[in-house]
Amino acid sequence: MKISISDYILFIFHHRKNIFYFIFANARVTSFVLKNMTTRNFQRELEQLIQQIEKEGKTPTLFLHSCCAPCSSYVLEYLSQYFRITLFFYNPNIYPQEEYDKRVAEQEKLIARLQTKYPITFVAGEYDTARFYAVTKGMEKEPEGGFRCFACYELRLEETAKRAKSAGFDYFTTTLSISPLKHTQKLSEIGEKLGKKYKIKHLPSDFKKKGGYLRSIQLAKEYDLYQQDYCGCVFSVRKD
Repeated sequence: MKISISDYILFIFHHRKNIFYFIFANARVTSFVLKNMTTRNFQRELEQLIQQIEKEGKTPTLFLHSCCAPCSSYVLEYLSQYFRITLFFYNPNIYPQEEYDKRVAEQEKLIARLQTKYPITFVAGEYDTARFYAVTKGMEKEPEGGFRCFACYELRLEETAKRAKSAGFDYFTTTLSISPLKHTQKLSEIGEKLGKKYKIKHLPSDFKKKGGYLRSIQLAKEYDLYQQDYCGCVFSVRKD
């Protein structure tokens, strides 16, 4: 797979505000993450699990949380070779309502057009913004990519884990680790904690690796997907 220089430049330009804000505003969070970092390679763990699944001749079911169509593009292309996927669009953090509706529409458009080995089912969660504001209360001034975002990760992953367990899925996970601006270590920690709490297996992942993130840029371009310039919540909307 080849990614052109123009794709790199386009991404950096498109996300320049978030990238620079993330780097310069997160010294405290970066210190926290480094202190709690492990040497685990989550992508390698996923590959080993897939090898075992193929060896056993199984096709497990996966309840996959998605944050948006562009981030889910590569993840769906990759995992749909090995899992029967139900995509769960649960993002009560997104602001405003019009933005939420646009992202839902783009997600459904991608699923309808994407060619996959096994069909993908779409489920939209409740757009309950009050839950997001409740779990992030007191963290309104936290920097983007900081502890408020960790609370948001957990809100969305917990709903995913609960639904996956109640519906009898084999695994659950999220597309969030595709982004270089998300903390894969923290996502994995939360996912594994919730997996134990609800007695359902969390699928390890670091989807940005092995060219995954770059492939998502390429697929977003190929499918002409709407690419937002902020994560989703009102706090992530930065003024120039």
